[in-house]
Amino acid sequence: MCFFCGKAFGQNSKLCEHKKIHSGRRPHRCSVCNKDFISASKMKRHEGIHTGEKPYKCSVCSKDFTTSSSMKSHERIHTGEKPYKCPVCSKEFTDSKHLPRHQRTHTGEKPYKCSVCRKDFTDSSYLHQHQKLHTGENPNKCSVCNKNFANSSYLHRHQKIHTGEKPFKCSVCPKAFTFSEVLKNHQRIHTGEKPYKCLVCNKNFGHSSYLYEHKKVHSGRRPYKCSVCSKDFQNSSAIKTHNRIHTGEKPYKCSVCGNAYACSSSLYKHQKVHPGEVRGASQINVL
Repeated sequence: MCFFCGKAFGQNSKLCEHKKIHSGRRPHRCSVCNKDFISASKMKRHEGIHTGEKPYKCSVCSKDFTTSSSMKSHERIHTGEKPYKCPVCSKEFTDSKHLPRHQRTHTGEKPYKCSVCRKDFTDSSYLHQHQKLHTGENPNKCSVCNKNFANSSYLHRHQKIHTGEKPFKCSVCPKAFTFSEVLKNHQRIHTGEKPYKCLVCNKNFGHSSYLYEHKKVHSGRRPYKCSVCSKDFQNSSAIKTHNRIHTGEKPYKCSVCGNAYACSSSLYKHQKVHPGEVRGASQINVL
C-alpha cells in the first residue's frame, strides 16, 4: 500500500513505480522532445506521437489513437457513458484518472510534495510544472515585471493582473474577477454553498484552501516559524500578523479617528466605539 495516498498494489514493483508520482521524479526522457516521464511504459506510449503510429481506431468516428485506453475514453463521448462517479457530489467522469483528481477538491488532500521547497500539490502535473521554477526552466517571462513562469498558460493568467482585465462578473453583485475560478469561489458567499468537508470533524468550507489550512488543526502541524522569536504557526497569514509585533507595523487604520492596528479583527472591534460614524476602513501597505 502507498503511504501517501493509500492505493494498494499486488506487486512491489508496481508500488515502487507508483511512488514516483508523489516524488515528482520523471527519470525516463523522450529522445526526440526531451519530455520526461514517470515510467518507461508511459514514455514508450508517448513516443507514438513522434512516430505517428496510432493503431487504435474509434469504431464510431474512425479517429485514431496511440493507446487502447485513450480510444476507450474517447468512445464514451459518443456513448455518453460516465462510469466514474464521485461519492461526495455525484459528479461523473468518462476517465478514471479524472475522478481521484476531482475528489481532492473535497478532501483538500495535496499528496504531491516538492522535494526542494516542500510545497504541496493536488496533481502530479502541477508539481512537475512547479519544479521548473527550481531548475530554471522558465522560458515564459512577463514583459512588465520580469517574473518567470513554468508555462505559457500561467504567464497569460498572470498578465491579466497588469492589464486590470476582469471579464468574469458576478450575476448577483457588481463585483468582477480576473479568473473564472475566483468568481466561482466568490459566488458561494451568495449561495452559502460549502462543498469541502473535513473528514475528521465534518466542518464544511467554501474553498478547498480553507479546508487544507483547517486540517492542520487536527494534525498539530505548525510549519511556519517566526525568524525572530521562533514561535510556530499553522498558516502563513497567522505568522504574517504575528510578525507585526516585531516590526511595529499597523496597516489597518480607522477612517474616523486615525487609530491604527496590526490586524483587521482589532480594527473591526475598535470601530464599535464609533457607532454610526464609520465610513470605511483604510488598509495601507499590507505586505
